[in-house]
Amino acid sequence: MIVLTDKAAEKVKEILHGEDKEGLGLRIGIKGGGCSGFSYTLNFDKPNSEIDQVFEDKGIQIIVDSKSFVYLSGTQLDFVDSLNGAGFTFENPNATKTCGCGSSFQA
Repeated sequence: MIVLTDKAAEKVKEILHGEDKEGLGLRIGIKGGGCSGFSYTLNFDKPNSEIDQVFEDKGIQIIVDSKSFVYLSGTQLDFVDSLNGAGFTFENPNATKTCGCGSSFQA
């Protein structure tokens, strides 16, 4: 399962409403690349029942393809707004190494 912090859920809802994407879910995935091997991906989508794991947390539908789920199971998505910038961060228990920017990992 993948969970959202309260701040992440609020930000996702804000974006969904602001971009007129209500009714879509948050697709979380990975792709090859980045300085540590895999990069995280986030976008809004509808589930494909044949290949997706679908969860709901704090009123947000979370969609993860089966391949990415192997590497993301147990991950917590947060939203941070600080002097260094704002953005989503991933706390991934499957990552054995992460890069300094936090947007890529190795498992």
